Amino acid sequence: MKTQMVAAFAGLALLLASSTSHADQSIEQIYGVYCVQCHGLQRNGTRINVPALSVKPRDHTEAKGMGDTPDDELYKAIKEGGLAVNKSVLMPTWGRVLSEDQINGLVKNLRQVCKCGK
Repeated sequence: MKTQMVAAFAGLALLLASSTSHADQSIEQIYGVYCVQCHGLQRNGTRINVPALSVKPRDHTEAKGMGDTPDDELYKAIKEGGLAVNKSVLMPTWGRVLSEDQINGLVKNLRQVCKCGK
């Protein structure tokens, strides 16, 4: 069951990546497409895929943990996936889907969400 849900999520991510253009979308819309399924609308790491994941997604509202994470690490996690920063292998790589500006926009947005601006 867990494997099937994770595979379905990966398939959904690939479908979204290949069929959606994000040139005109806001950072909120991009977060809604790529991040919400695991990190949730409230950005606290409790969303639909959580029961199927072996590692709970990061709580983006948690000021201490997010504040201790440098911007370049957040950028790398989004671009290259969780494994690139020694986090969950279930965090997908979005570097081939999102532009550098969009990834930087997500990092900036995460700083506002956690109220831990750097």
